[in-house]
Amino acid sequence: MTPGSFPILFITATRIGDAVLSSGLIRKLLAEIPSARFTIVAGPVAAPLFLDVPNLDQIIVFEKAKDGRHWFRLWRQVRKRRWGLVVDLRGSAISGFLKRDRRAVFKRPPTPMHKVVEAARVLQIEDDPPAPHLYTSPETEEMAAGLTAGEGPILALAPSANWVGKTWPVERFAQTAIQLLGDDGPLAGARLMVLGGPEDAQATQSLRNVVPKSRFIDLVGKVDLLTAYACLKHARLFIGNDSGLMHIAAAAGVPTVGLFGPSDENLYGPWGADTRVVRGPRDFAAIQAVDPGFQQALCHMMDLPVDTVVATARELLATTARTG
Repeated sequence: MTPGSFPILFITATRIGDAVLSSGLIRKLLAEIPSARFTIVAGPVAAPLFLDVPNLDQIIVFEKAKDGRHWFRLWRQVRKRRWGLVVDLRGSAISGFLKRDRRAVFKRPPTPMHKVVEAARVLQIEDDPPAPHLYTSPETEEMAAGLTAGEGPILALAPSANWVGKTWPVERFAQTAIQLLGDDGPLAGARLMVLGGPEDAQATQSLRNVVPKSRFIDLVGKVDLLTAYACLKHARLFIGNDSGLMHIAAAAGVPTVGLFGPSDENLYGPWGADTRVVRGPRDFAAIQAVDPGFQQALCHMMDLPVDTVVATARELLATTARTG
C-alpha cells in the first residue's frame, strides 16, 4: 500500500449495464479523496470496464458459485488489508467481517428509483447523483480515433441484447438506418457503425448492406468494452436495445435512443439530458402481465414501429449539437 493512501474496496455489479450505471461513484470518490487507491470487485463481463481507473491497485473478478463460496473466496482475498472505505453495491454482509474505517452498503430503497440514483444513495448523495463515467487510457482513445477515422458523422447501432424478449428485430434497425442515412435523411451520407459481441456477428450481417463498404464500421466482436466506449464518443447518434452498450453510449455522451419493452425505463433508462426512450403502445406493466417471469422465448418488441424510432431520432438530432 502506498504510504498516505486511502484504500477503497469497491464491490460493483455482475452485469455490464448495472456496473456502468454505478460507475460515477468512482469518479466522485476520486474527486473527493485524491489519495484514494481502488480495489474493484466485479463480475467477469463487467470487470474490463474498470481497467483504466486511476489509482487502481487491483481488479478482482467475482465469479459466482452455486454454494455461495464466492463470498468466502472474496473474503480470503481482501481480509488482510485495512480499508479506509468499503463500498458494497451488492448489499452483502462482507464488510462486517473486514477491517475498515467506514463502509457504505447498498440497501433496497423504500420505493423504486433509477439505478443511478439508487447507487448514489449508497454514498448518501442521491440528491446530486453522479453521472456514469468510464476511464480510458490514451492508447485506447488513440485506437478508437483510428477505428472511427473518416469523413462524415457516424450513426451507431447496437441491435443485440442479453435476451430475445428485449431485442428489436435487426431488419427494423436496418430500415431505421436507411431512413436516417438516405438522401432525404437527417444524416444523409453519414457512416454506419455497428457494435455487439462475437455472438452477434451473424445476426447483424444484414446491416452491412445499408451503406457502401467505405461507410461501414464493423465493430461487432472486434473491440473490448472500453474501446467501444471510446469509439462511441465519435458518434453523432446511438440507437440500441436496452443493454449494456446502450448505457455505455449514454455514458460516452453520444445522443442516445434506447429501445424498451420488457424492462422499466424508470429504473433502467439511459442517463443524461441527450437521451430518449421509445417503446410501443404497451407500457412495462402491460408486457409484464403477459410474461410475469420474463422467461418466455418471445420477442416483446414487435409492437415498436420503425416510424416511432425514426421520429425520436430526428427530434434528438435536431435538439443536440454535435460534430463528428
